[in-house]
Amino acid sequence: MKYPKEYLDEIKTRLKVSTVVSKTVSLKKRGKEFVGLSPFKNEKTPSFTVNDEKEFYHCFATAEHGNIFDFVMKTQNLRFGEAVKYLANLAGIQPYIFSKQDEEREQKWKTYSSIFNQYVEFYHNKLLKNESYSFVREYLKDRSLNKDQVKKFKIGYIERSPNFFDKLKDNFKIEDLIETGLFYFDEKKNLHVERFRGRLIFPINNISGQPIALGGRIIEKSDFLAKYINSPETYFFKKGSNLYNLDLARKLSNKLDSIFLVEGYMDVVGLSKNGIENAVANLGTALTDKQVFTLNQFFDDIIICFDGDESGYKAALRAAENSIKDLQPEKQISFLFLPDKEDPDSFVNKNGKNYFIDYSKQNKISIHEFIFSHYKKYTSNDPSSMAIFDKKLRTIANTIKDNFIKKYVLEYFLGKISDLAPHTSQNKRRFYNKTKSLESTKKHFIESKSLSGVELKEFSLIYLIINNLNLIKQNIHLIENTKLFTKVNKQIFETIINKIKSSDQLSENELNIDSQLIDKINKFAPIKHILNNKSKDEHEIIELLDDINRDLNNYDLEFRIQELESKFSKDLSEVTFNELKELKKKQNLN
Repeated sequence: MKYPKEYLDEIKTRLKVSTVVSKTVSLKKRGKEFVGLSPFKNEKTPSFTVNDEKEFYHCFATAEHGNIFDFVMKTQNLRFGEAVKYLANLAGIQPYIFSKQDEEREQKWKTYSSIFNQYVEFYHNKLLKNESYSFVREYLKDRSLNKDQVKKFKIGYIERSPNFFDKLKDNFKIEDLIETGLFYFDEKKNLHVERFRGRLIFPINNISGQPIALGGRIIEKSDFLAKYINSPETYFFKKGSNLYNLDLARKLSNKLDSIFLVEGYMDVVGLSKNGIENAVANLGTALTDKQVFTLNQFFDDIIICFDGDESGYKAALRAAENSIKDLQPEKQISFLFLPDKEDPDSFVNKNGKNYFIDYSKQNKISIHEFIFSHYKKYTSNDPSSMAIFDKKLRTIANTIKDNFIKKYVLEYFLGKISDLAPHTSQNKRRFYNKTKSLESTKKHFIESKSLSGVELKEFSLIYLIINNLNLIKQNIHLIENTKLFTKVNKQIFETIINKIKSSDQLSENELNIDSQLIDKINKFAPIKHILNNKSKDEHEIIELLDDINRDLNNYDLEFRIQELESKFSKDLSEVTFNELKELKKKQNLN
């Protein structure tokens, strides 16, 4: 059976090609594209490109070309169905199960989609063409909306006594019309009523651009009607899984790193009209895990900008406490608070695009800063209040799923709390130690990134030898012919081997190696984390030694293959080709 196009499109739209490819290929940004070494051929010069905007990859070296499904199938040797399951999981989508119910669901979707498309088109075109809607046009003018915005967002208007239901029921079953949420049955009047009558309507599209719900805004004063309403949840529309304007905003992720999350569709339209198109709106609910996950698929910085009043602030706090747990490395969640009584629509209309962008850069604060500053307002310096404050922030930090982010957020909270505590020498020393620990961790991370994989592997070998000198002496034959690649590590290794051979008993102090070099090895050798977890017996140490030797031999093979490939590209000799072929065969056996 075939996967429904809707399901495959959902996966494709939730995953950038660069996101999928970067799991296998190291990519670098170059203009609108990404480049990297081909995964289909060994090469030194990048010939592999990825274009997120056009949703494909292309390899100039091998002519391989395709979408994310093709890439996963070819690089992981998977069948199409297996690739779909892998990518669905990566996109955070439930695996598709073929059953009779799924066939029925597919048919339901076709009907649902057809009704919504006809409904949106009908009322959108009616607004554009109907000259009698002068009061609607006046409202749009007052909100600074012109025909371009009406067309772009397919805005429509439904009069107070519409009759489109009667036209639709000739082509669709009444139960199908009711299931869309566009209509309901009024038992008192004994008739089917259009839910959004008397309202300006804003189509809410799924990520592929298909309308699946509506937002409605009343434009005439009323004491008994809600100003804004959204479609009720249906089989195909879940408020916590969708975002208004995501279908259009996601296409900008190739150019922009940030996305503004606002409260209402009028805010999105107002920002767009002023040239700020990277904006989406949640749909009258608190920010959900799925919405954060979806936005993180496309953008690195989510800027939450709610109304500048008390309810907007409370909504921002709920969003902060709910979304902090989904923080990821290289991703940010920030908050932008507007002046009191302003919303993004009014603020940008009053001040323009450039002022709004500058205001955002100068005034946005990170999610952890916002949470800390909020709870600090309600905390006094007495021990009980400080204890509650401390406990609350620890609880929030501990909800973070990523352990690295959790560590830094917790250290930030504790450092700020130490600043507030009475300034005894003990508190100062504790804060200094925490700050020093944090700075040391950051420095360690930066330094370790500058080391190559082969250097770290050599560090592990030397670390293992230094900490097991007498065991290594008994098994010197295992490492005598090991090849190291970096000059300094090679010299240290040769010095140790010579010392081991010439001495009966040996300690680390007798090696006469520069202490700074030993400190560096002790600091960065990855294997120390394995050895520190628990004590290892001699058999396990020998096994670790064998593993490192095998890895270093593979590095040697890889370097020799690269040299021969370079040589062969220049001389094309049969001798070089045969030697290259033998080395690759040996590499595959390893």
